[in-house]
Amino acid sequence: MSRGSDFTEAERRSRFDRAVFQSQLLLAAALLLMVCAAYIFQPTAVLDPRFFGGVAVVFVLTAASALVPWSNFPRQWAGILPLIDIFAIIAVREGNSQLGAGLLLVFPVIWLSSYFGLLGAIVSVVTSSVLLWITAGLAGAPLVINSIPSLLVLPITLSFIATTTLATSSRTAAQRGLLRQQADLLEVALRRARRQEQTLDEVLNAVTFGVVAFDKNGVQTIVNRANRAYQTEFGLPESTIEHPVLYRPDRVTPYADDERPFARAVGGERFDDTVTWLGEPGQHRIALSVSSRPLTSPDGELDGGVMVSRDVTAEINAIQARDDLVASVSHELRTPLTSILGYLELALDDEQLDATTRSMLEVASSNADRLLALVADLLTAASEKDQQIVMSFSQCDLSEIVAQSIQAQTPAAAERGITIENASLEPVLIEADGFRLRQVVDNLLTNAIKYNVENGSVTVAVAAADERVDLVVSDTGIGLSDLEQSKLFDRYFRAEGVRQSTIHGSGLGLTISRDIVRRHGGDLTVTSSLGVGTRFTASIPRSR
Repeated sequence: MSRGSDFTEAERRSRFDRAVFQSQLLLAAALLLMVCAAYIFQPTAVLDPRFFGGVAVVFVLTAASALVPWSNFPRQWAGILPLIDIFAIIAVREGNSQLGAGLLLVFPVIWLSSYFGLLGAIVSVVTSSVLLWITAGLAGAPLVINSIPSLLVLPITLSFIATTTLATSSRTAAQRGLLRQQADLLEVALRRARRQEQTLDEVLNAVTFGVVAFDKNGVQTIVNRANRAYQTEFGLPESTIEHPVLYRPDRVTPYADDERPFARAVGGERFDDTVTWLGEPGQHRIALSVSSRPLTSPDGELDGGVMVSRDVTAEINAIQARDDLVASVSHELRTPLTSILGYLELALDDEQLDATTRSMLEVASSNADRLLALVADLLTAASEKDQQIVMSFSQCDLSEIVAQSIQAQTPAAAERGITIENASLEPVLIEADGFRLRQVVDNLLTNAIKYNVENGSVTVAVAAADERVDLVVSDTGIGLSDLEQSKLFDRYFRAEGVRQSTIHGSGLGLTISRDIVRRHGGDLTVTSSLGVGTRFTASIPRSR
């Protein structure tokens, strides 16, 4: 038997002992009041041996009910007490018939009917009635019509009381059983909830990212160990939810109060990967990537939320170190590459070169040009955002830019049998940086040719509207999966199929192209299907 079962059994035994004592105590208390009344109004009645003996028996039984551990004996043994009480009450009644002590028979009848069911009710009523009739017969009073009601009223009354008690006890027992079942179910549910709460607490404290849950009033309900560590690391109390001062990704501009992650989360806003810096400039600092999800009630109203913080200091520092290395190496490579290209051009200008040597120099020059373009892309991607792309806006014809780019890319396309269709023949004037737009078109065309199939096709179209222009470049190439499309504009990203092929690339061209389009106030999007082709759309405002 389990510890919980032992506790339940002990509690049940204690309740039974207490019930026996309380039932007997009620009779003793009522009888004591009757004795006091008899002593005041009929002092001589107290001296009657039957009266005194009956009272003494009841009080002795009361003491026995308090001292004897009845739960250690069979339940039937406790039924001896009310049976003896019936005899004692009859003795008290015979000692002083004017006090109406017979009414006290109600107590043992109720007791036996409640605890011993139908058998107890029958035994109590029959015993009481028989004793009443025997004592009446022993008294020698003649049996007349007028004496019959007195001999029947009390037994009939006791019968009704026993019946009522029996019915009430049955209903009470049924309700008690139902309540016990409900209590057991609630106890099981409570244990399960406590176990789940403990598991959740252990899981949240085991993870390395901070978790804060709060109700609709912004009062935190869950704060895990990692989030507390973020605060104590800077000498703040564990109960602190956010550092008093949070800096933006540039590490120097503080967030306004209404722009702080916790304030946005309490307001029901949903956001991802908001970078905040903790710590003052020049001192110990960490970067947190904060995300928030609101919680709603069944009726759809805001009911709190969850905010998750992750330490991304190492990642940001690693990216910065990578960019610094790329920028440093690119700067070092640009000077010798420029010199190499210069000397190759001078060598190719020599008319006395034989065909074989000229062919080899042209291959070297072509590869040097590609390497210089790659270095330029690396420098652009590694530089600061504010200095990333220098723009110079003026009136230009996008159709002319497209035609020039197609003309430049036609030889590369012809080598693989790829046809380029120019569907933009009408002039389309926009206010833009023509040089940068040419860079975008070149990148899109180059990709459409490189990642196309043999003898495929590329279509370039310019759709002009009143306020914007859509540049569309579509191909019949290998296509992209949904996952690859979601990461296509990330720096240095190259699709899995491309990485396993012999197609060269840095994974920077599309990133730079999208930045250029966005600097114009537009955006660059992609739609693709594997094995069908890819379609890039650059939407650009016609004027700034």
